[in-house]
Amino acid sequence: MSWSKVGLFALGTLFGSAGIKLLSSRDAKKVYTHCTAGVLRAKDAVMDQVTTLQENCSDIYADAKAINEERRAKDEEAVIEDEIIENNDEETSDEAVAEENAVTE
Repeated sequence: MSWSKVGLFALGTLFGSAGIKLLSSRDAKKVYTHCTAGVLRAKDAVMDQVTTLQENCSDIYADAKAINEERRAKDEEAVIEDEIIENNDEETSDEAVAEENAVTE
């Protein structure tokens, strides 16, 4: 083992110890606290946006359901009107056939 490797190991240990002390200092803790506070503010802003988006989506969904219900009702009315017209046409055809039979008799 060479002395240069031992020296590098000692330097790494020294810098590591100094780094740990630096990272656990009061100033570093203040920085961590301010960063955490900023993250929490950002989280609150994002959650407000999410809440607004959810409310808008709920409104859109309710409006879409109402539109589909209106269309379904109109389609049912159209089907009923078509059936009434078909029944009237059949009755008119039956009457015409009956009149023709009466004339030929």
